[in-house]
Order: sequence, then C-alpha cells, then structure tokens
Amino acid sequence: MLTINPENHLGIFAFIMVLAGASFLLEKTPLGRQLTGTVMVILGAIVAANLGLIPHSAPAYDFIFTFLVPMLIPLFLFQADLRRLWREASRTTLAFLAATIGTVAGVVVAASLMDLSSLGAGAPLPESDREAAIVGLFASTYIGGSVNYAALGEMTGLNQDRSFFSAATAADNLFSAVYLSIIAVLPGITRLARLFPKHATADAQTATILEETAAKVTAQSLCLAIACAAALVAISDGLVSYLGATGYRYVILTTLTLVLATAVPVIRIWLAGAFELGVALSFAFFAAIAAGANLTAMVSVAPTLIVVVSILLFVHLATLLFIGAVTRLTLPELLTASNAAILGATTAPAMAAAKGWRDQVTPGVLVGVLGYALGTFIGSALYNFW
Repeated sequence: MLTINPENHLGIFAFIMVLAGASFLLEKTPLGRQLTGTVMVILGAIVAANLGLIPHSAPAYDFIFTFLVPMLIPLFLFQADLRRLWREASRTTLAFLAATIGTVAGVVVAASLMDLSSLGAGAPLPESDREAAIVGLFASTYIGGSVNYAALGEMTGLNQDRSFFSAATAADNLFSAVYLSIIAVLPGITRLARLFPKHATADAQTATILEETAAKVTAQSLCLAIACAAALVAISDGLVSYLGATGYRYVILTTLTLVLATAVPVIRIWLAGAFELGVALSFAFFAAIAAGANLTAMVSVAPTLIVVVSILLFVHLATLLFIGAVTRLTLPELLTASNAAILGATTAPAMAAAKGWRDQVTPGVLVGVLGYALGTFIGSALYNFW
C-alpha cells in the first residue's frame, strides 16, 4: 500500500488539503448535506491514517497546529463586535458551565462503573492513586482540552508510563474526533431540535450579510487578512514570551483581536473573505487532529479506555442536553460550549463557523479559554479528592 512518509512534508500537507477540498465538494451531495463536510473530513482522516495512507504523527501536522491553528482565531474574530455579542457570550458561558457539570458527572459515573486502578500500571503511583489520577486526567481534558491533559499527566505522573499515556492520548484524539462528528450531526435531528428553542440570530446575521455584500473579496483583502492574522499571532506570542505567560497564548491573542475588531469595526470590510478563509483552514485542522487517532495503539494497550471514554462522553452529552432543555438554551449554544469543553478554544469557533453559527464564534473562543483555566483546577481538585 502506498504510504506517505512522515518526512514528506509537502505530500502530507497536500493530502490534508485535498481531503479538505474533497469534503467541501462532497458536502454538496445528498449524503454530504446530511453528514456535513466537517464530519466527512474527520472520518476521512481517521480512515486514511489507520489504513496507513498517512502517518499518525508528522511535522506537517505540527506545522498546522503551530502556524495555521492560531491564525484561525483572528480570521474568525475580525467580525467580532463585543457590543453586539455580549449577550450571546453570556448564554454560551451558561452552556459551558452545564458542559463542565456533564464532564464531571461523566467521569464520576465512568469511574464508578469501571475498575480504573489497573490502568497506567507503569506510572510511578501506588495502585490506590492511579484511579484518582485517571479521573483527574480525563476531567481536565474534557473541560479544557489538550493543554489541561498535558498538565494533569505531568502533575499526576501518568505521563511516565509511555504505553498507557500513548493509549490514553489515542483514545482522547479518536473520541474527540468522533464526538465532534456526532455533535455536528445533532442539529439536523428534527425530534431533538424540537426540544430546544429556535436559535434567533437573524439580526446579527443580517448585519453581517449586508456588510459582506458591500465588501468585495479581492486578492488584496485576502492578503491583508492573512497579514493581519499572522501579525496578531506574532505579537501575542511575543507578549507571551515577554510576560512568561505560556498558558495564556489564546487569552492574549483573543483579547488583541477583539480589541482591534471592536475599536475598528470597519476592519471586517477591509479584510473581506477572512471568515471564509478561516473556515477553509479549519477543515485542514480537523483533518490533522483526526489523523492522530491511532486505533491499533488504543485497542492493544488499553481497551478499557474505550468504554471509559464512551461512558464519559455519553453522560456529558446527556447531562448537557438535559440542563440545556430545562434552562431553554439553544442547540448551537450548547454544542458550541460542549465542543469548547471537549476539544478546546480552537475547534469550537471552527465548528461554529463551519455550521453557519456566526454569533457563536466569539463565545466559542471565550468559553474555550475559560476551560483552560477551569480544566486544570477541576482536574487537580478531583485527583486530590478521589
């Protein structure tokens, strides 16, 4: 079978972009309209990686994570006006708190039903502490994403057992990608959608549509959009380095972009096409994270993790939807918040953009950043309590 070598940077990047482009085209088919391009690019990357067409790990993916992913934030947020979006952000924050409750409930249920003490046997932990460490690990990653996952792995010592930690990483990547596919489909389920109030975004979308109609997408506007996005990422990274605030990269980047977009609202016209460019690059990002899902490593090293994570995410989603139905939150608000909790601040706005929930792009980033702060705190609290 033809396999692209991990060192073939251009070949892997080309495969990812072709897969993203094919997903856009397939989205126009009857099946594609049901699954959405987001689902197809994720599933396509998982299949390709596990068939050996592309590697699970490669410098090309690191390039996407390091350079393209941070640029998604400003590309999506050049349209953000906090004066118009603060109410939506507050509702999505409430949805994120419901998602956090769902994650904690899911971890507790999974740990109660499964014996986790035998997992991570190579870690420098007594057997009585391993279950607590795994509880904290998965609580943190499904509240704040991979940033918190790495922090808890180091904090608990689980990262010393490479076989377990690689299996846990594979489980995290796989089920995060699969979960993202599931929540992308949920709004199309009529019976479920009827349980929630209609997501009223007509005013905000009308204003955006009028502005986009007035603004013409040109080579200049696209070039300026890339230039501004890259400059903001570079400036924020410089501030992170100067302040020694490694964990606040996206906080600073988001703040700078929001200040610029709110202070100079005409920038959304100057940078016409930035939003659409962000959607296109987000497909490449979805493919890159999905490619990291190594089914063989996960199943062979720690099959129990499959059941644990399945229970956790099922309880998370069920709790989220129940609280959301009771509090009358909308599906886009709930699913954006859930995405931010499970995958972090970068995928939530990407999904919101891809689904056309433009009013959820800024809230998705903000609650994802909130998750970075809450994830490590709650994960470590559960670890110490357990």
